[in-house]
Amino acid sequence: MNLKELLDNEYKAFSNEQGLIMAADPLQIARTLKNPALMLACALFSYGNAKAIVKFLSSLNFDNLSANKGKIYRFQNSSDCDEIFKIILKLSELDIEDIIINGAKNGKEFYIENGINALIKKIYELSSYRSAGLEFYFGKIFEKSPKSPLKRYNMWLRWLVRTSDIDLGLFRRISPRELILPLDTHTHKVSLALGLCKRSQYDFKAAKEITERLKEFDSDDPIKYDFALYRLGQSGKIKELLKK
Repeated sequence: MNLKELLDNEYKAFSNEQGLIMAADPLQIARTLKNPALMLACALFSYGNAKAIVKFLSSLNFDNLSANKGKIYRFQNSSDCDEIFKIILKLSELDIEDIIINGAKNGKEFYIENGINALIKKIYELSSYRSAGLEFYFGKIFEKSPKSPLKRYNMWLRWLVRTSDIDLGLFRRISPRELILPLDTHTHKVSLALGLCKRSQYDFKAAKEITERLKEFDSDDPIKYDFALYRLGQSGKIKELLKK
């Protein structure tokens, strides 16, 4: 079996309703909201243990964010969380997709990472509050190119842009071919093991390298393989495959 056949098989096995519910994943909560700003809130809280993430997201009142006053989560204290929910409410009144598109365009070129950077800049314009917890949550503005893989933002964009299988396709003006793999430790290790990546550093360059490689298998929708790669690492199935 060649690499494309393997990836296609794993995509079919995991990128469906059954694959989504087989283990904890923030999309289980986010997909019930169908609101880009609220889904972004879910994505940005998605760091750490998957079960703990889903447990926390399940405890939130997304119908009335102000009702979540006093919540705490890992690196965010109650003041951080209160401000985060205020910012998300303000963000929900804006055309988020337009912010990303305008930031990503550079002549005929389109750089989704610059669109993410533009969104982060806009977010910080919505509040004067600053803290380590808030800045960890929303991320840092970069100058020329990101060092971080921007995993949580890229995951959120996958949810919003892709129109098939488990993703929702609420953003219709951004093409799936422009997306970048939401690289985390699971997908990075799996990608190294499968030969999709040579870069040992877990950073934005690695995310781009893997994305470009995945375009060889599907140029129109390269990160359709993301969820399958993640589940391969999370479930431990990658170890079984490499023994064969």
